[in-house]
Amino acid sequence: MSDIFSPTRRRFFGLALAAGAAPLIRPRRAWAASTLLNVSYDPTRELYQEIDRDFSRAWAQAHGGSPVQIRTSHGGSGAQARSVLEGAPADIVTLGLAYDIDILAQNGLLAADWQKRLPHNSTPFTSTIVFLVRKGNPKNIRDWPDLLRDGVQVITPNPKTSGGARWNYLAAWGWALRQPGGTPDTARAYLKSLFGHVPVLDTGARGATNSFVQRGLGDVLLAWEDEALLATRELGPEQFDIVVPPVTILAEPPVAVVDRNAQAHGTTEIAQAYVEFLFSPVGQKIGARHYFRPVDPAILAENRERFADVHTFDIASLGGWAKVQKDHFADGGIFDGIYTK
Repeated sequence: MSDIFSPTRRRFFGLALAAGAAPLIRPRRAWAASTLLNVSYDPTRELYQEIDRDFSRAWAQAHGGSPVQIRTSHGGSGAQARSVLEGAPADIVTLGLAYDIDILAQNGLLAADWQKRLPHNSTPFTSTIVFLVRKGNPKNIRDWPDLLRDGVQVITPNPKTSGGARWNYLAAWGWALRQPGGTPDTARAYLKSLFGHVPVLDTGARGATNSFVQRGLGDVLLAWEDEALLATRELGPEQFDIVVPPVTILAEPPVAVVDRNAQAHGTTEIAQAYVEFLFSPVGQKIGARHYFRPVDPAILAENRERFADVHTFDIASLGGWAKVQKDHFADGGIFDGIYTK
């Protein structure tokens, strides 16, 4: 399947390196050429193109012109985590949810306290889950119950392989629990009905976006906010609308240095500088340009018009990732029980 963002989104944004980034990349002796591998999740392709370019420039300026090369791999977050477990030589992981990095920590690739190493639990940008619909919203989809109406087809990827899909699923689950009389049984019934409206499960969020935007499948796409904004504002302003449901989930995709690999490659210092760069004013502004919500309050305020006000709940309110993964997405869990296709 071709990528809907090529060649439309193959431009880069010009950026003068802000003074705020300088403390994160301290001048030292000249370094030889270095290579980093960032294993990332699906919707970050355009984001890391610009991040990689600007970090490489800043590093070279601070280290006597010595270059750094950054390669980035993209795919469903769960599948990407498994690839690292199976030997993909990632120096850095920037995945869709904390559980996928916890798995790497449990297998000795990085420390168990990895989330405490960077601000905001190692999450430089947040997002949320919204509905992308055809222009004019012909099916009048406004809230979660509307997804179950006759004739409505819903596009969402596979929670077994995609971090975005797990956020989609949990946004629906959390909404159902918060309804009057909501219980795990009523939430299970809602999710079973919802997945009865899903004609195909792509492996990752970008594949699901392709199915909806390029292939024309479905009436509504459950999507990361950044994917939906990219589709509406830069690819199809005359084709799509965004519907923000009254209640949805706060999506927190974290980042980490893969200690064991970085130590073996001799890249620990540069890998740490890279993840710190994501929290710098420059990194935060790049994130906002690509429709990820900055965690820096000042930069979020500068970009307030990009993002809708939304009422969210977080993963902790559902018991945290360890519980959620075991209950819902492990083999034999709730998802396996409700999805029968």
